[in-house]
Amino acid sequence: MKSRNAKDYRERLRAGRWFRGLPVELQDGLLDAARIRVFRAGERIFSRGDPPSGLFASLEGAVRIAAIADAGKEALLTLVEPPAWFGEIAVFDGLARTHDAVADSEATVLQVPEAALAALLASEPSYWRDVALLMTHKLRLMFAVVEEAAVLPIAVRLARRLLNRAEGYGEWHDRTSRSVVVRQDLLAAMLATSRQTANQVLKRLETRGIIRLTYGQIEILEHEELRLEARLHAQPSPSPSR
Repeated sequence: MKSRNAKDYRERLRAGRWFRGLPVELQDGLLDAARIRVFRAGERIFSRGDPPSGLFASLEGAVRIAAIADAGKEALLTLVEPPAWFGEIAVFDGLARTHDAVADSEATVLQVPEAALAALLASEPSYWRDVALLMTHKLRLMFAVVEEAAVLPIAVRLARRLLNRAEGYGEWHDRTSRSVVVRQDLLAAMLATSRQTANQVLKRLETRGIIRLTYGQIEILEHEELRLEARLHAQPSPSPSR
């Protein structure tokens, strides 16, 4: 079977707002420089303290962005799913990696190596702004999460996290999903709460007919009701896709 190259994934990447909004020349440059890598479940893509290794995008499977202590305890920040990009912080400051990136399941990842990315950005300085937009989007999300953790109860934060996952954290172009693929232990870890507490909140939502719990995923049955639980104004959503 013919091995796939980066350009085979162009349309998948264009399903994301950031890549879709790039100049075509920059899209082409990233794909020309990229290589495809496949990781086993639990395999590290990069570790905290590693030197910069370029820019990455999730193509298949999911990647955990986390801090893993020497004792093995993991503080989970987020799950990166297709077609999201990650690893941009070290692109700007050239310093060591701030967190671990670990394949949650078998994952196919696109990597634009450091040297090739540097050459591409040097060839057209305006491209730096495009990469900066990737980082500022995540900064906005991070500030929102920090604020929510300080002032909102766990039930509201959980509802917001489900909505964010269903909407690709604002990255997906013109779509949302009714199925959030996430284990309850990972959801609890992202919210810095116990699995028991997260399960109690989820069960209450299920009893009210807002969600349905199945193995490894959560189906959103009443999207607008979940928005109300998240204390967000209900609004029309794009057509669901599974």
